[in-house]
Amino acid sequence: MKEFKEISPYDIDENVFKMIDKDWMLITAGKMGDVNTMTASWGHLGILWKLPVAICYIRPQRHTFNFANRYADYTLTFFEKQHKDILNFCGTKSGRDYDKIAETGLVPLETPSGSIYFEQARLVLECKKIYQDDMRAENFVRPEIAVKNYPKNDYHRCYYGEVIRVLVS
Repeated sequence: MKEFKEISPYDIDENVFKMIDKDWMLITAGKMGDVNTMTASWGHLGILWKLPVAICYIRPQRHTFNFANRYADYTLTFFEKQHKDILNFCGTKSGRDYDKIAETGLVPLETPSGSIYFEQARLVLECKKIYQDDMRAENFVRPEIAVKNYPKNDYHRCYYGEVIRVLVS
C-alpha cells in the first residue's frame, strides 16, 4: 500500500488555480460502505474565520449532494495526470447508476477520522463542514453569470470545510 504523510495546510506549495481548474479533484463524502464521489473543477482554498478552509460546490441533482448533506466531513482528492480517466468517469457517470469506485479501480482508504480518500491520490484534504449555503439568483451582482451557468435554476450548495488533515504521497 502506498504511504501517505501528513503535512500542514500551510505547506501545500502548489498552484491552487491549476489544481482545481485544470487538474480537477474528487469530492468524496460518506464512510466506508456508504460513500459517493464526484469530479469537480470549481472550488476554493484559503483562510476564513482564522481557519484553513476548503470550499466545494455541489448541485442538488448530483448523487454526492445527499452524502455531503448527511455527513459532517468530506475529502478533496487530487491525482497525477495518468488518472485523468478516473476523473472523467466520475464526472460523467452518476453514483445512482454506477459503482464509481469499483468501475474505476479506485482503492478507498480511511483517514483516522473515518473520511474516505483513495490510494491513487497525490494530495488529500480532509475537511470538517463548518458552514453551508445555497447560491441564489438574486445574489448575483452580474446576472449574466447565473443565466449562463444555471439555465435550469439548479444552483450549487456551497460547503465550507475546515481543513483538518492534509495527506501527500
